[in-house]
Amino acid sequence: MTESRSEVVVVGGGLIGLSIAWRLAADGIQVTVCDPTPGSRTSSVAAGMLAPVTEVEYGEDALLALNLAGNAAWPSFAEELEALTGLPAGLHRTGTLSVAYDADDAAAIRRLAEYQRRLGLEVEELTGRETRKREPLLAAGVAAGVWVPGDHSVDNRLTVAALLRAAELSGVTLIRRSISRILIEGTKAVGVELDNGDTIRAEQLVAAAGPWTAQLNGIPDELRPPVRPLKGEILRLRVPEAYRPVLHHTVRATARGFSVYLVPRPGGELVVGATTSELGYDTRVLAGGVFTLLRDARMVLPITDELELVESIAGLRPATPDNAPVLGASGLDGLLWATGHYRNGVLLTPITAQVVAETVRTGVLPKVAEPFLASRFTRSHGDDRAGTGAADAPKVMG
Repeated sequence: MTESRSEVVVVGGGLIGLSIAWRLAADGIQVTVCDPTPGSRTSSVAAGMLAPVTEVEYGEDALLALNLAGNAAWPSFAEELEALTGLPAGLHRTGTLSVAYDADDAAAIRRLAEYQRRLGLEVEELTGRETRKREPLLAAGVAAGVWVPGDHSVDNRLTVAALLRAAELSGVTLIRRSISRILIEGTKAVGVELDNGDTIRAEQLVAAAGPWTAQLNGIPDELRPPVRPLKGEILRLRVPEAYRPVLHHTVRATARGFSVYLVPRPGGELVVGATTSELGYDTRVLAGGVFTLLRDARMVLPITDELELVESIAGLRPATPDNAPVLGASGLDGLLWATGHYRNGVLLTPITAQVVAETVRTGVLPKVAEPFLASRFTRSHGDDRAGTGAADAPKVMG
């Protein structure tokens, strides 16, 4: 057993953890990322939609602001990543089309469009005919559509590959091992113990463990954020060259009680998703989930029958009671949260990296992230320092 040191240890090597590590290392800070299989779990399963407008929910104003900030940060994030690594970052600017196939669902998306416009968001209502003009291969009978030009998508697997390379080029140390426990002395997190008994001591820890946050040992139960795994199954289909493109835009459809989304990739892949189920850490792909996704996809896009099914996979979303992430102060000095992103992990990758990196550097949590402190889930929000992140994030200078 050995002991080593690092200025910052990031627990979790998905999109969130890798992007935080890259940002910090680029500022000259010594960073270590601990993850047994970096980028291969939740981050590789997601459909990669950037949908702050399409997925807006009534009353989630703070989350909308964060999501819009994440969407706005993606172009420069992708450009920087590509310039450094020479690899594609996966950003695909397509816009998103929401479609409805019966009168009730059409009324619902029109009400949502009205709400989106009141918030100052860019949306355009379409008739059924106008909707099919944008996507001619959609099934007949489209009742209405809503066009959202600013909601795009990302090939998250390309992003993972680019981030792994960026981390390497920036000097991040990647340790492919699990964390046995967080090391705590008094009220301060001081490092981590690996599953082989080795320890790494650090001035600052960042927990970016996604749905596995609840499994981090060593943290007092009362300080654990309520992050739980929410299973989702996704299909990947291959479109023959003769049929491409079957879709020009991301399509989100609702009809007769079902909802489905279809995300086209430039290389001829079509991602179909996603189921939702509370099954703990079970990532088996079930026949019922595959059947449901294929049934719903072919109702919206009949040519689905002629596409090759190349992958069915299940992943775990890190869900919270209010569907929003947990960022910043943990209640322990030296430990910051960057978890609980639920459906928005890909969307929020750039802004989360910015927020956490700034907090580590300055000791102050940026204002856009203040509504997402873990203290919102407790009756007492603690002292004022927890609101800024200063209690948890001593300045770490490279």
